Amino acid sequence: MASTQGLKFLTSNAVTVTLHPYDYDPNAEAVGLAAAEALGLDPALTLKTLMVDVDGKPACCVIPSDRQLSMKRVAAAFGGKAAAMMTVPKAEKLTGYRVGGISPFGQKRVVPVAIEATACAAEKVWINAGQRGLLLGIAPADALRVLAALPVALIA
Repeated sequence: MASTQGLKFLTSNAVTVTLHPYDYDPNAEAVGLAAAEALGLDPALTLKTLMVDVDGKPACCVIPSDRQLSMKRVAAAFGGKAAAMMTVPKAEKLTGYRVGGISPFGQKRVVPVAIEATACAAEKVWINAGQRGLLLGIAPADALRVLAALPVALIA
């Protein structure tokens, strides 16, 4: 099993996670939903990592794979006026990960992170571990703590 920057970051912060490899489908219409289906997980607890620009500044949103971001809520969550999805090249350069394998943990550059509040009530959620085809299971409280993330309403 490959050790990603995300897993190294979590280990250095003494966070215990479970690893869940799956067959990544590069042609999947929705990578998060495909991962949930491949692993037999609830899509509402299988979270996707989305990189955004809020008033031109980078930020990271972690939301259920079966939902969509509300850009109005994203802007408000980060104290901005306007939010937009980050371009793929910018997201990959900023995080050090490839799209389809972006994790909120261990990104090359630390940016503010918000996690959808509805997912934070769960006992465990599944988030990309930093490579395509590998999710990690983590307690939302641990994710919030190590990312200094806010639990906020981000979905439409």
